[in-house]
Amino acid sequence: MLKRLQRKTLIPTQIAGYAATLLVGVTIVMLSVQLYADIRPVLTQQTDVFRNHAVTLNKTVSTLNSLNKEGIYFTDDELAAIQSQPFVKNVARFSSSSFQAYAAIALGEQAIRTDLFFESIPDQYIDVRSDQWHWDSTADFIPIIIPEDYLNLYNFGFAESQALPVISQGAIEQVVFTLRLTGHGRQQPFQGHIVGFSGKINTILVPEAFLLWANREFGNADGGNTSRLLVEFSDASDERIPSFIETNGYNIKQDELENSKMVFFFHMALLFVITVALIIIVLSVAFIIMSLNVIVQKNRDLFVNLYGIGYSPRQIARYYQRIVGLITVADIAVAVGLSLFLRHLYVNRLASLFSIEGSIVPLVATAVLLTTLLVVAYSLIILRTIRKTVEPSAPRRLP
Repeated sequence: MLKRLQRKTLIPTQIAGYAATLLVGVTIVMLSVQLYADIRPVLTQQTDVFRNHAVTLNKTVSTLNSLNKEGIYFTDDELAAIQSQPFVKNVARFSSSSFQAYAAIALGEQAIRTDLFFESIPDQYIDVRSDQWHWDSTADFIPIIIPEDYLNLYNFGFAESQALPVISQGAIEQVVFTLRLTGHGRQQPFQGHIVGFSGKINTILVPEAFLLWANREFGNADGGNTSRLLVEFSDASDERIPSFIETNGYNIKQDELENSKMVFFFHMALLFVITVALIIIVLSVAFIIMSLNVIVQKNRDLFVNLYGIGYSPRQIARYYQRIVGLITVADIAVAVGLSLFLRHLYVNRLASLFSIEGSIVPLVATAVLLTTLLVVAYSLIILRTIRKTVEPSAPRRLP
C-alpha cells in the first residue's frame, strides 16, 4: 500500500529529465578520463612530450660575437637570472669536450675519418633509452648518441656526393669505430659505438661520467665555458617566455616549444571538457533534488500522516532512494556502454597513426566511483529531506 501511494507522487517528466542530463554528463566524464589514459602513453613513448619540457637555449651569434667569442658564453649572473624566472622550472648546462677527438669508420672498402666534439647533459633530459648508456673507466668502450638529422644528412647528402653506401639506424648501431683522444701531450684509443639517435638534442652526446674524466685527462678539468643550456619551463605556453628571450638576446628554436604547447593545450582541453561535464552532472543532481523537494512539499500531508500512523522516515524514504538509485545505476551502465562504443570509434580512427593498447580500467573505475558517490549522496539527502518534513510538524505519538 505504501509503495502504491508513493508511486502516484512521482513525476515521470522530471525523472526522464534527470536521466537524460546525467547520461550526458557521466558519458563525457568517463570518455574524457579514458581518452587521457589512452593518449598519454602514446605521447610519452612516441613523442616524449610528457617526459620534460626542456628546450635548448643559446645566445644569438652576431657580428660582435664573431669578433669576441666570450660573448656567446653564459655568465654566472645570467645563469642565476634565467633560473630565477617564475616560468623556469630547471636549468641544466651542456658540458663540452675540451680536447681533440678523432674518429675513423670503415664503410665497405672505403673509410671515413673526421674530427669530433662531444657534449653531455643530465640523463633525465635524454630522449633515448639504451641499456648500453653507461661508461666504465676500466673499459675502452664509449657509448654515443647522435642526432637523427646527422644520419639523414649523411644518407641524402654526403653519401650521394661521395658515392658511399647509405646506412640505416639499425645498421650503424652495429658498427664499432675507432676513436682517438688527444691532449696534454698524450693520446689514447677507444672504441665508439652509436647506441641511439636523438630527435630532440642536436649534438653528439656521451655519458657525463666519461666527459668529466676525459676533460680531466686530456683537456680542462672544468669543461670550459657554458655556451648552451637546457631550460625546463613550468609552462611552455607562458607569454612571458618570448619576451624574455628576445630582450636578453637569446635564441631558441620555436619548434622545440611545440610539443610542450601541445601537452599544455591537450591538458587544458580535457580539463575544460571534464569541467563542463561535471557542471552538467551537478545540474542533473540539483534537478532531481529540486524535483524530490517539490514531491515532498506537494505531498507533505501524506508523508506526515504516514509518519503519524507509524512509518519511520527511513521507511518513507526507502522507496525514493531505491527509485533514484536504480535510475542512477542504470544511467551510468548505459553511459559505460556508450563510452565504450565511442572509444572503439576513436581507437579505429587513430589506428592509422599509432596503436592504442590501454585498458578500460580508468573508465570502469570512474563509473564505479560516480555510482558510489551519487547513490550514497542521494540516499542521505532523501532521508534528510523526509525527516525534516515529517518530524517537526508531526503530532506527538502516544506512548
